[in-house]
Amino acid sequence: MIKNSSISWLKGKKNLLAFSAGGDSTALLFLLLKHNIKFDIAIVNYNIREQSIDEVKYAQKLATNYNFNCFIHSASNIEKNFESKAREIRYNFFEELIEKHNYENLLTAHHLGDRFEWMLMQFCKGAGCVEIAGMRTIELRDSYTIVRPLLHLDKKELLTYLQENKLKYFEDETNLDESIKRNSFRHNYSTPLLEKYLNGIKKSFNYLDEDREILIPTIEIKTINNFAYFQSSNTKRGDIFYIDKYLKSKNYMLSAKERESLKIEKTLIVGRKFIVTFYKDSILISPYFKKQITLPKEFKEKMRILKIEPKLRGYLFENQNILELEEKLFRRV
Repeated sequence: MIKNSSISWLKGKKNLLAFSAGGDSTALLFLLLKHNIKFDIAIVNYNIREQSIDEVKYAQKLATNYNFNCFIHSASNIEKNFESKAREIRYNFFEELIEKHNYENLLTAHHLGDRFEWMLMQFCKGAGCVEIAGMRTIELRDSYTIVRPLLHLDKKELLTYLQENKLKYFEDETNLDESIKRNSFRHNYSTPLLEKYLNGIKKSFNYLDEDREILIPTIEIKTINNFAYFQSSNTKRGDIFYIDKYLKSKNYMLSAKERESLKIEKTLIVGRKFIVTFYKDSILISPYFKKQITLPKEFKEKMRILKIEPKLRGYLFENQNILELEEKLFRRV
């Protein structure tokens, strides 16, 4: 069920599986075992369901039975914006483990239904080919790679695998709550369409993947600590794609309003967390520097000559190694 390309990518590397004890991640866990791929698992308990205690115990039991490590994070109470905050919590946890234990790949159990659901949500908000193409099987990040080995498989295919092999998994009752937008799209739109047109939808995503490679050139995002920059693709759509890609790696999702603003603004503060600046033929992304400081006259004059965005100057003053290391970038005409 897992493609040979994914198996080859994972073999012989340090892999961390994002595990929930649900059907998707349980199926992936046993498929990895089937192919003799080494991995450890990480599970987050958000402490909102009684069943989550049993899910953590199941994860620990699997780790003991199959001889891999199980890392557990118990999250504090999330009072609002649960979906986005929960995502931030789990990815911060995963990335701490990746840095500490030198994992090369983070495996997630996203499947075709997740991808199709995302596509429909983006399409209804307003999106082009690049946006609706959505997730990739292999997605490179700064210090690790996200791998989604199940992205070509439908949920029913995974459940059939679990049932045929009599494998235990848990159902999360919150997935039935249609007040959550993604659940509403899943139950009312994506699942019924997948049941009727599965093969056609699979083919369409293959075409979208091919089209995305043509539409968006490959651009390297360079980083120095928390400062990122890359050369413009010469199209706003392409630039916003890579801005979004980088910010996602920092667990921030651009809003539709921010995407529209980036089409017309030279500098934009997003989420009061980052500053995005279009500078000459490059795009610069830095943390939003809130602290008010008095800049030395000599430094201010240097910034004026280089035509550096004023909102970026405080951050660069506190991190002058960036100016020293990338002088060619800032002095390029």
